[in-house]
Amino acid sequence: VQLQACGGGLVQPGGSLRLSCAASERVSSTYFVGWFRQAPGKEREFVGAITNVRTYYADSVKGRFTISRDNTKITVYLQMNALKPEDTAVYYCGAGRPILSNIRSPAGWSYWGQGTQVTVSS
Repeated sequence: VQLQACGGGLVQPGGSLRLSCAASERVSSTYFVGWFRQAPGKEREFVGAITNVRTYYADSVKGRFTISRDNTKITVYLQMNALKPEDTAVYYCGAGRPILSNIRSPAGWSYWGQGTQVTVSS
């Protein structure tokens, strides 16, 4: 599975962006599809994920970010509202079948997109 992330850019604090992650083929319903981010000098951090039955979010984005997917299971979206400067990072989409108790670790994810830069600054 190849993943292509896009939609990043420069936005002011409090603004919104929507990222898209397009897969090269229909992603198995048994797979998680999710988003991680990595700021300069920091480790890759879990943002959220979606399966057929539910979504998962990091505490730092809960209530501000929403993950959704289209019915073809080829594109996953990350709607980001009320953005803060600390949200600045390269955002990566991933797919895989991590152990549920460990979905916040990048190690359990098999496929990655190339990343898209999100900068929140006035």
